[in-house]
Amino acid sequence: MRDALLILLAGLAAAAAGLWAWRHLHYRSYWLAVGFPLMAVTIWATWRKVALGCGLTKKRQRWWFTTVPSAIASTGLVKVRRRFQRVAVDTKPFMRLPLPTRHGWRVTVHTLEGQIPADYAQAAERLAHSWGVHAVRVSSPRSGRVVLAATVRDPLVRLDHLPASGELLTVHVGRLETGALWTIDFRTVPHWINAGATQSGKSNLANALLVGLAPQPVALVGIDLKGGVEFTPYAPRLSALATTRAESVTLLDDLVALMVDRMGLCRTAGARNIWQLPPGVRPLPVVVLVDELAELYLMADKSEKDEIAHTSTALLRVAQLGRAFGIYLFCSGQRIGSDLGPGVTALRAQCSGRICHRVNDPETATMTLGDLDPAAQVSARAIPAETPGVAIVASQDGQWYRARSYVAEHAAEHAARTYAHLTPDWADIVRPDRDEVALSELLSA
Repeated sequence: MRDALLILLAGLAAAAAGLWAWRHLHYRSYWLAVGFPLMAVTIWATWRKVALGCGLTKKRQRWWFTTVPSAIASTGLVKVRRRFQRVAVDTKPFMRLPLPTRHGWRVTVHTLEGQIPADYAQAAERLAHSWGVHAVRVSSPRSGRVVLAATVRDPLVRLDHLPASGELLTVHVGRLETGALWTIDFRTVPHWINAGATQSGKSNLANALLVGLAPQPVALVGIDLKGGVEFTPYAPRLSALATTRAESVTLLDDLVALMVDRMGLCRTAGARNIWQLPPGVRPLPVVVLVDELAELYLMADKSEKDEIAHTSTALLRVAQLGRAFGIYLFCSGQRIGSDLGPGVTALRAQCSGRICHRVNDPETATMTLGDLDPAAQVSARAIPAETPGVAIVASQDGQWYRARSYVAEHAAEHAARTYAHLTPDWADIVRPDRDEVALSELLSA
């Protein structure tokens, strides 16, 4: 008997060690074969209690068959009569079968009467703690349905290799908290604001953009008001670089003139934007990378007032009209607040892409993410300093996600040198008659 017990204990220890090794050596197969089935059973078994604790149930009247004691006869026997009664019952939302995902699971829930997806979003943190997962995100594919997507562990702790994008002006810059790729598509969202404190990861994101855009047929332009220390290493792939506000004024004037020229080109060809032009005459897209945005608006004395006003107006015109003519903005800064003047507020309204890294003050988070769920602002201020590159992102699907991007400086410098031969000359780009001559030759042919 004792030997049998020892053999049983040894077998259980070996099985536990095998499961531990399997989980650490190949987590994906372990999750699909062992982890997810156990989690699915747990979800189904606890859904009523979890829904009740999170306030997702509804009181409904139900007919209930009960037995109630009646009068006691002289014989001492209890006469029992059976009858139906209406009682209040806590009804849970109907849940479909959970489905596994790469980093967790998802399940579709049928909402009860009077419920909206926001009710489930408010309970997302409670749901995550109830099931012991890292996070639960809520989405609604159609009316009356809510999808709960859970991540068992944080996929942003370690970033694996990012695949190259095959589409023009589209860059995979990192990962979302769901495990999906974090993609910046300038054709869909043309202008972006990227806010964050020092060492929060703004430069990592700029590195990722340069690595993704360098092999593409686009012109890259830099405005680096930190004296050029950020973008100068990438100069081989930059068609133009401004390192002072005076140089920025000249560069922005060139962009406004380029935009006006492309307006005339599209008008002559009967096109609404450059993407409707024939490929032979379609001008190169231009992506403008701005670092230290606040420096464009800070005024040391009144003598700089006219220069700041000129810069603000030119940048705003590019943001308002540049999308149709292939000019896109990616503006980064530590501080983006209303105290910088109305120019920043107007620019913010034109930038539908929002990225907020760790910030030091709530106003920057509010200015960057003010149109989103207030929980996004709380999450932005809660990003720990030891996780550079983590940010709150306003995605193209109208929701916000935690995301992370990390590309080292040497990788961006290597990409800039490798694809330096693709760098178009800025003087050739802004030459007024260049595209008109090409269009005339195409039309005559």
